[in-house]
Amino acid sequence: MLRQVPADGAKMAEAVWIDLLDATPEERAAVEAATKHRLPTKAEIEEIESSSRVYTEQGALYLSTPILTGSDCVSDIPTTIGFVVTPERLITLRFAPFPAFDALMKSAEQRPQPTIYDLFLRTLEMIVDYTADALEHASAKLEAISRAAFRGERPPGARPQKTSDELRGGLRSLGRISDGISHLRDTLLGLGRIAAFVQEAGGKQAQDQDIAMRLRAIRVDIASLTDYEGHLTSKLQLLLDATLGFISIQQNDIVKMLTVVSVVGVPPVLIVGIYGMNFKFMPELNWHLGYPFALALIVVSALVPLAWLKWRGWM
Repeated sequence: MLRQVPADGAKMAEAVWIDLLDATPEERAAVEAATKHRLPTKAEIEEIESSSRVYTEQGALYLSTPILTGSDCVSDIPTTIGFVVTPERLITLRFAPFPAFDALMKSAEQRPQPTIYDLFLRTLEMIVDYTADALEHASAKLEAISRAAFRGERPPGARPQKTSDELRGGLRSLGRISDGISHLRDTLLGLGRIAAFVQEAGGKQAQDQDIAMRLRAIRVDIASLTDYEGHLTSKLQLLLDATLGFISIQQNDIVKMLTVVSVVGVPPVLIVGIYGMNFKFMPELNWHLGYPFALALIVVSALVPLAWLKWRGWM
């Protein structure tokens, strides 16, 4: 069984798995001296080209991939993880806490002595599981936004400002989900590169029937999750277009209302302007009912455009 040991040179030289979390230069130097293998820097692990993500050096596999720190694509932060896989040990380099590693270490302590590739593959499987959970959370969030957008009814008399705030909040939520899904896409791409490279360059250990079957299963899971990520991306784009469409409709409603007000207001203003002219001789000037007549004419001139707009179905 595996057991945790103090981080000293003699123990590290015998360790099967060395996990470095945001290691200091002194800790890195001690591990390099104990294992006789160079450790990549954070900048090297974060390189995006394929030749910097998967390569061999002095008989060891150097692998890296971006991941999220948990299984929530919205609240968890992106980070990177590096692997140095040698025939004698597995070295993992992390730069942020990853709760699943604690559970993985505890479960490894309860199992018979695992091989290096067993530990490595269990780490990959754990990352794949967390990525799947993150995609499920993203799907649930998108489903909630979809229900609110397409199945919810706007309450009568809703204030335009409240509707604008809701649409603005929806856009922010979609933006955060889109950012999280893009990080998950990077994770799947990195895991796919790692699995393919290990299967090709892992040597005799990777050709073991059990290891080979697990690598194929990981690649199948990655392929299915990649397809699902593409589905979520399409759904996200649909919701984004729909939200922008709702914003456009709301703006059109506001412009239409302002247009109706201006059209309705033109005839009364015209009549008031006519009867407000200071001509000495006006037929209605000496009428006893001239003032009520003018008021009635103003009201009628406002109601006629309203009736016409209603009849045309423009309001």
